[in-house]
Amino acid sequence: ALFSKMVQVLASKKSKSGSILKLMEQNLLLIVTVVGVVGGFYLVLNASRGESQTIAPDSSTGIRSGSGSGSGSSTKDTMRLGLFTASAPSILSSGRPYLIYGTAWKEDETARLVSQAVKAGFRMIDTACQPKHYREDLVGEGWSEAAAALGIKREDLSLQTKFTSLNGQDRNSVPYNKRSSLEDQVKQSLSKSLTNLRTTYLDSLVLHSPMSTHADTMKVWRTFEGFVDEGKVRALGISNCYDPKKFMKIYDEARIKPNVLQNRFYAESGFDVELRKFCRDHDIKYQSFWTLSANRKALAKPQIKELAQSKGLTPQTLMYAYMMTNGHTPLDGTTNMNHMNEDITLMKRIFEGEQIFDDKEMALIDRILGIPDE
Repeated sequence: ALFSKMVQVLASKKSKSGSILKLMEQNLLLIVTVVGVVGGFYLVLNASRGESQTIAPDSSTGIRSGSGSGSGSSTKDTMRLGLFTASAPSILSSGRPYLIYGTAWKEDETARLVSQAVKAGFRMIDTACQPKHYREDLVGEGWSEAAAALGIKREDLSLQTKFTSLNGQDRNSVPYNKRSSLEDQVKQSLSKSLTNLRTTYLDSLVLHSPMSTHADTMKVWRTFEGFVDEGKVRALGISNCYDPKKFMKIYDEARIKPNVLQNRFYAESGFDVELRKFCRDHDIKYQSFWTLSANRKALAKPQIKELAQSKGLTPQTLMYAYMMTNGHTPLDGTTNMNHMNEDITLMKRIFEGEQIFDDKEMALIDRILGIPDE
């Protein structure tokens, strides 16, 4: 209405004066007002469209903020679709390192974040049948929504979950019968996971941590092996196992050998130097979690920042690149869309064959992190 009024006023005065420039001068206040109102209306519309893309800071690491560019000033995240479109089978067959999207602690936001991660380019997803820390059912919802939107199939993704013993469960939300035998608890957990994840098979099933006795650990493992025989699970692994002798004993006694060791990557365990060497020698994937949070001080050092900048990376993506250059597989639990884009861009660079670091640069990062000699 205000715009129509301005046109009417200008039209009537134009017929009298014949000077458009003079009319603009005489009605400058009216023009400015209309432009301001229209511009404000436009901003309101765009703000409402962008609400669904506003993501909280990266709760998985606690050390990345803003856009990840170093300014920390970004308040909105933008999804970049099609940045990386390789399928899980093509990534695995390439032999290139990759990132896994981790889903712990995301609660009711799990479905949205998993969907965004898949749309951004993540094809490997890690979760657990442990309602205390994971919403496995929402992981299933999230990947299914993203797959439908992208036109990809279940086979294009890799889904990994975990069996968690009673000691790791909230007793008020155990996903299996607490009174059942250990073997039956494992079977019930798998059944629940398949339902939650909306799939007929798992790419990887991981024991969340060794049981309290080796005998019980092997009971779980024998049940796991049965799942592989039945075609319900394709690969097996173990997590939170920091004792090389314990892990090697499991390996020696297993009929189907561990394909995955998933551990926290931190100084307190000596960065798993011996275990990581064993994994390399026996073709076992070493998956790291807490990769950023446990190494905050090192990533804040000037040498790391300078090296990262020279490589077109942030200190955080530098850390992921370091792990991947070592042949390892970091879990990436970011909740920030810009960080997802940065991480997927890194994975794409490595997938396409770029060698990020030379031997001297890797040795420098080793020293800054405090990695012990093998």
